[in-house]
Amino acid sequence: MTPSLAAWAAGLVPDFEAALFGRFEDADPGFREALRYPLQTGGKRIRPLLAFAAAGALGADPRRALPAALALELVHTYSLVHDDLPAMDDDDLRRGRPTVHKVYGEAMAILVGDALLTEGFAVIAESPAMVRELAAAAGAVGMVGGQVLDIAGGSQDVVSLTRLHARKTGALIRAAARMGGFAAGADARQLEALTRYGEAVGLAFQVADDVLDAEQDAAPEGPPSFVRLLGLAGATAEASRLGDVACGAAEELPAAERLVELARFAVERTI
Repeated sequence: MTPSLAAWAAGLVPDFEAALFGRFEDADPGFREALRYPLQTGGKRIRPLLAFAAAGALGADPRRALPAALALELVHTYSLVHDDLPAMDDDDLRRGRPTVHKVYGEAMAILVGDALLTEGFAVIAESPAMVRELAAAAGAVGMVGGQVLDIAGGSQDVVSLTRLHARKTGALIRAAARMGGFAAGADARQLEALTRYGEAVGLAFQVADDVLDAEQDAAPEGPPSFVRLLGLAGATAEASRLGDVACGAAEELPAAERLVELARFAVERTI
């Protein structure tokens, strides 16, 4: 992150994480520990930051987007817990730590994911617009639908791979931008700009991930990736193009600086 973006995030993330880790106080202690475990794995908090930045881009206090930010991180974390399960990606590690099912068992990991997903909607229950947005992003034509396409393994060309990741990764990032807009009272024109921004950043984030994982992504026998289909130079250029599209959409808004910086970070990051 640029110094200015890092300083801005540092002013928001501590209060966000205090609210996040403060959830589930009424759960039984053992289950509460399991619920908080995947929330404490040191993620980049990109989706919450996008919601905060979208609200700020409309001239509002970014903290107005706190419920949206919490909901997005809870739902995102649920998806990671379930994706790691033996029946899905069967991963033993997540960000260098044992995955939830390796620590607490498979049944408990399923229940942790269920509770995180449910809590995500509870946080925004007073905003029907946000509930509808998050449900669409997380459901059968969003994140879950993207995972279905991934399991089916039918994404052997750029068009189908783009469709997959527009759902699996991009839908929740698009929702982050729009939910931040809802929190700030976006009008139709502003919401349309945030939608275009979120769609471009969501896909750019995945293409950049493939570039970061270039060695395995380029392997002919590996899973479908933008690097394998476009080559490293082509995927790098596509990530940059998508970043430019996102920045152009953001600049239609009154105070776009943080959205622009986040778009650049999504493309240029090294982690």
